[in-house]
Amino acid sequence: MKLTREEKNWILYDVGNSAFVLLVTTIMPIYFNYLAGNAGLSDAQYLAYWGYAASIATLITAFLGPVIGTLADTKGFKKPIFLISLIIGTVGCISLGLAKQWTIFLVIYIIAKIGFSASTIFYDSMLSDVTIEERLDNVSSQGYAWGYIGSCIPFILCMVVVLGADKIGISLETAMIISFAIVAVWWFCLTIPLLKTYQQKYFVERQQHAVSASFKRIGNTIRNVRNEKKVFIFLLAFFFYIDGVYTIIDMATAYGSALGLDSTGLLLALLATQFVAFPCSILFGKLAKKHAAEKLIGICIAAYFGIAIFAMFLQHQWQFWMLAVLVGMFQGGIQALSRSYFTKIIPAKQSGEYFGLMDICGKGASFVGTTVVSLVSQLTNDVNKGVGMIAFMFIIGGILFYIAARAENASSCSVK
Repeated sequence: MKLTREEKNWILYDVGNSAFVLLVTTIMPIYFNYLAGNAGLSDAQYLAYWGYAASIATLITAFLGPVIGTLADTKGFKKPIFLISLIIGTVGCISLGLAKQWTIFLVIYIIAKIGFSASTIFYDSMLSDVTIEERLDNVSSQGYAWGYIGSCIPFILCMVVVLGADKIGISLETAMIISFAIVAVWWFCLTIPLLKTYQQKYFVERQQHAVSASFKRIGNTIRNVRNEKKVFIFLLAFFFYIDGVYTIIDMATAYGSALGLDSTGLLLALLATQFVAFPCSILFGKLAKKHAAEKLIGICIAAYFGIAIFAMFLQHQWQFWMLAVLVGMFQGGIQALSRSYFTKIIPAKQSGEYFGLMDICGKGASFVGTTVVSLVSQLTNDVNKGVGMIAFMFIIGGILFYIAARAENASSCSVK
């Protein structure tokens, strides 16, 4: 079946915000490396401070996520709170270009990433409102797929401006200001269709004291989720395996820069990731019609374990290109299917608060991953050893996900 208008507009937001994700994983770390180099920071310090900033942003979002997610489940609240987080993210993105000192740059980056991360909580929870259960896997996969390919448009524009700054006759600082503005405008404009058409179908009725009521609901949910075995174990599994995924996304360019690889080559390799991820994400959505989502997620976890081991021995530019292609093959699949799988096993009217809990696991895991990589890199003065720590998360996550999938199958059988 063709995508509905609501589904298309929901997917468009992924196209918009993915431009910020691509900026964070490519051009932004390189610019931070430029600012850090001017301040006399070493490669190990640069990678460590970038990792710490990413960790702080994800940790703050992890604490805020369940609260604002639960509040957004209240009737009429989800769209306004989503808009506020969008504005914080886009304004922060533009402001990054104005920072001339590495410390100020990192502070603004943290604020912008908090806005972005908060918006994705509400965006993910909107999935059950814009489509039906039978189409969840496909629509979720389409979101990631078009997000990957669509984000290449502003990214290529940014690359032309940054890499051609000398020929255009502008400074690198001016080129970065233009690039951050391009991404922010792209992100905001592609959100407008969703803001116009989105209707919150599943919600909790508004109470007199909505804020205090949201705190009570999240407290009850946290207590009850431990009794929902399939949800609880999945969240534990997700915490571990998505740790590696998010850490690789957050630190890929920083890792390559720390190894001394060519900046232009890094950007082109990560652009290749987007092009590979587009068809592979759609493929996983189609495969989910014939094969169980849990089986496909398990394959992705195993593949990422191999990727983490490979990354540990990375030294040359061609190896980074191979890493970029491998990541592109499984990145969209593991994220999209995890999102749709979780949507199926939670109550629709509490999607905001449950995705807030999922965000604790996702962002909390990313905090652990980036912090561990940063600490090990700084203590050993060897970035390869730091990256190698990611593999352990996929082992633990894979085992827990297998247990969670069995619990879900047992639950389904008992219902039948």
